[in-house]
Amino acid sequence: MIAPDWFREDRLPHIYCTGCGNGTVINCTLAAVEEMGWKRDETVFVSGIGCSSRAPGYILADSLHTTHGRALAFATGVKMARPEFNVVVFTGDGDLAAIGGNHFIHACRRNVDMTVVCMNNHIYGMTGGQGSPTTPPGAISSTTPYGASEPAFDLAELAIAAGANHVARWTSYHVKELTKAVAVGMQTPGLSFIEVRTQCPTNYGRHNKLRTVSAMVEYIRSHAMLVEKYNRLTAEGKPIPEGTFTVGELVRRNRPAMGVRR
Repeated sequence: MIAPDWFREDRLPHIYCTGCGNGTVINCTLAAVEEMGWKRDETVFVSGIGCSSRAPGYILADSLHTTHGRALAFATGVKMARPEFNVVVFTGDGDLAAIGGNHFIHACRRNVDMTVVCMNNHIYGMTGGQGSPTTPPGAISSTTPYGASEPAFDLAELAIAAGANHVARWTSYHVKELTKAVAVGMQTPGLSFIEVRTQCPTNYGRHNKLRTVSAMVEYIRSHAMLVEKYNRLTAEGKPIPEGTFTVGELVRRNRPAMGVRR
């Protein structure tokens, strides 16, 4: 149960579509914040533009709603000026990986001490349902009416390769595991990146034969595979079902970090 003092009740009801998974991600993140015992006046939430980036507007703490793709740049500035602050970034797959791609890579390279929660719904949900860098091949969107023909980014693998200290991936179905992963990320010095595969019934599901919320959530759940099982099957040379993605803690290490509190 989330304490009511973390929510701006005057901003409710929220703008999210029925069945959107972003609210679940916000709840899990705030549950981790409570577990950490953070104080409101020592915590800053930063976001860019998009459905996911509306999240800080519902949280009763200092926040920056920044320009498209620039959330990590602003968050880096906050950390450099006030390293004692706890910094959490909410972002989406389009905001983070498209216009914000370079900021993402270099924030991981610098290993800036912040927690980045990416709500990956494989689509630009707010601006018309366009294909994003994570839209799966063959998926229908307003800019890929005949099916996406480009390969999709694996955001977690990108974060690992670029140097983030902690990288995990879960889904909006795995609420307990997601909450724990965010808390672990908050405890890890350096950049922690948690990718959350989440549902967008309005602009992704209805165009891709997933017309109900339950169908979308079941699709995400059934295609998630623990990374340990994935590695074991791969080592044994066994086939991996099409569309499978790994979930779990993908890396935790101790590279030198930037902006760690004094």
